Amino acid sequence: MRELGLLFLIIVGGTAGELCISHAMKSLDVITAFHPSSLLRFFLRAIRVPSMWLGIALMSVAFFSLLAMLSIQEVSFVVPVTALSYLTGAIGATTLLGERISRERWLGLALVCVGVTIVWLSKH
Repeated sequence: MRELGLLFLIIVGGTAGELCISHAMKSLDVITAFHPSSLLRFFLRAIRVPSMWLGIALMSVAFFSLLAMLSIQEVSFVVPVTALSYLTGAIGATTLLGERISRERWLGLALVCVGVTIVWLSKH
């Protein structure tokens, strides 16, 4: 049960964090020049966006959950199973960010899910 909770935090927390940061970044102007002054201005604008901080917090929870999971499970199990975040990311991108995902991408995500299922079943 503890493992399922940690996997949930890794997959959902990490994906939610990425979606929040993507939302924050899309609300900012594009960086046109990679000069230190331009990067500093961009950084100062980015830290004022609340969804940026929420995303950082959620990704931090996912990271520390990953550390905990790696302390109790093998890497060869944890890393493939957390690939479910690709699916949750696509679902979040379509529902929350309004992105359109092609049929080919959905097929690729289905293949990832098959792979995760095989890895999951190999544990039991």
